[in-house]
Amino acid sequence: MTTTQSAATLPLNRILCGDCIEAMDSLPEASVDLIFADPPYNLQLKGALHRPDNSQVDAVDDAWDHFSSFADYDRFTRDWLRAARRVLKPNGAIWVIGSYHNIFRVGAALQDQGFWILNDVVWRKTNPMPNFKGKRLTNAHETMIWAGRSEEAKYTFNYDALKALNEGVQMRSDWVLPICSGHEREKTPDGEKAHPTQKPQSLLHRVIVGTTNPGDVVLDPFFGSGTTGAVAKMLGRDFIGIERDQGYIDIANRRLSRVRKFDRSALDVTQSKRAEPRIPFGQLVERGLLRPGEKLQNSRGQVAKVRADGTLVADHVTGSIHQVGAALDGAPSCNGWTYWSFVRDGQRVPIDILRQQIRAELR
Repeated sequence: MTTTQSAATLPLNRILCGDCIEAMDSLPEASVDLIFADPPYNLQLKGALHRPDNSQVDAVDDAWDHFSSFADYDRFTRDWLRAARRVLKPNGAIWVIGSYHNIFRVGAALQDQGFWILNDVVWRKTNPMPNFKGKRLTNAHETMIWAGRSEEAKYTFNYDALKALNEGVQMRSDWVLPICSGHEREKTPDGEKAHPTQKPQSLLHRVIVGTTNPGDVVLDPFFGSGTTGAVAKMLGRDFIGIERDQGYIDIANRRLSRVRKFDRSALDVTQSKRAEPRIPFGQLVERGLLRPGEKLQNSRGQVAKVRADGTLVADHVTGSIHQVGAALDGAPSCNGWTYWSFVRDGQRVPIDILRQQIRAELR
């Protein structure tokens, strides 16, 4: 099956009912861009948990979170990760979220399957559930592992978009966000929370903006109440959900029916300069934007001449725009695009203006 054929047969923007491994095995190979997985945590709870006033905590005690042993859980983890890796495109990536109960076992399984870990992200909860028994530290965070399909994968990372989300500061690997509560929490008809581990929209927003592009396919093999699908739909991504509980599917479908996609003009994010097409300096000379023999200047007024092959010569130093700039400054490196200027009509103009002119033609 070709890539074009497989894309056409994907069940986009649908929830598949059934076992996540069987459902992933039914999908075309190398067909999704990103996986966000919120697998069972295997919490190993022993009996009911009560608050100091003796009221019972609505904790995760569903059958889907119960495994007979660590070996059983490890087997399940290996099987779903194998299926997940098969459906990822060569440059795809995966996020897996978990707690101290399971994330270390999942991390080892990821590496054993050939995934390449890029970061672990600590989601620090601003409003965690307190430790009622007072016998341990309050568990105030969960861990997410972000991994490429392989070490060679050219994964998507919208660095500048995440920096913009963080008020111009480089995004760190500790994310301080509240847990899902209030109006955001999906409810049953009788007012109870619909899913015990519903993730906040803010968490998925950051993941999807940072590591996908509009039109990408995001797969969630443990769809639950549908946060991944809801955020993907809002952000102009396609999703595929897999969920074995029909009750959760009904909740997620109702939720998705209320979601409206953002306006197209709002879906674009700040692009990293690394993602822009590479323009060799020699192309400026080939295009006649700079002429052989033309003089470039640095901020101190030192001059270098442009040569026909796209190199510069200055003070008996010959090389690229970066090498000559570094030599004049006695520095180990130099960004020649911001270092050199040319003169037009008596004004100094950075040579990067000419590079951006060519890039604009390619868009």
